[in-house]
Amino acid sequence: MIIKFSRHAKRRAKLYGVAESTVTAILASMDLHQGEHEIIKNVEGLAYPLKIVVSVESDTATIITNYPLKKGRKNESAL
Repeated sequence: MIIKFSRHAKRRAKLYGVAESTVTAILASMDLHQGEHEIIKNVEGLAYPLKIVVSVESDTATIITNYPLKKGRKNESAL
């Protein structure tokens, strides 16, 4: 699967200190089908769960956005 980042997703990752490799690893471990998906995962090193919005078309996954969910519960293992 080819994983592409939108310009918005690259900017959000840089703003919040989320490594693109982290997002890529999360997507590689999942079996995604056609369509748009919202993924929420706890990530070590971040105080809040990471939200990833991705659109999948044939063999290409485009990350639309990714950011920590500040309104959600805190990630206990990162504290």
